[in-house]
Amino acid sequence: MKIICVGRNYVEHIRELENDVPEDPVVFLKPSTALLKNGMPFIIPEWSNNIHYESEIVLKISKQGKYIQQKFAHKYFNEISVGIDFTARDVQQTLKEKSLPWELSKSFDGSAAVGKFLDKEKFPLPIHFSLFLNGKQVQSGNTSKMIFSFERIISFVSMYFTLQQGDIIFTGTPAGVGKVNAGDLLEARLEDELVLRCEIK
Repeated sequence: MKIICVGRNYVEHIRELENDVPEDPVVFLKPSTALLKNGMPFIIPEWSNNIHYESEIVLKISKQGKYIQQKFAHKYFNEISVGIDFTARDVQQTLKEKSLPWELSKSFDGSAAVGKFLDKEKFPLPIHFSLFLNGKQVQSGNTSKMIFSFERIISFVSMYFTLQQGDIIFTGTPAGVGKVNAGDLLEARLEDELVLRCEIK
């Protein structure tokens, strides 16, 4: 099972981090040990002082595919959820300054929290999702604001990696990312449905 992540897919998030708008999806991977299933707490690692939440719609791949045409990409996922791409922002900044890969800041154990998956047919486009920190909404995203659509992402990624049943794709975070602290509670909603609760320890 692969965890495939897309960065810089919402313009407002790109602006808040002062990055450039990409011409193609920015893709990175997380190992299976990064997966944090719904209900499991996130434990802040001792080597970072600035862990950020980044909520994202997550797709679950339903069948194997390679070089998938964009017009057929919708046939390769049946379920969606919301996940949190936990990011060690301090580590990431150091790596970026040295022009090094992001993996240490993005792909560590437990860095990919994923909520319960639901049938995508329940959520016609455009889809709204939101993240709450201790009961206060901190992120609000809508697929209409994505630079790269679900279909574009699947088609692009499948040129490089064979997609297999059970793989999951994080599709990018909107603006509003921020730091988590021990004792916090994160809750994510897909439209009005609560799909993810994650305690921070």
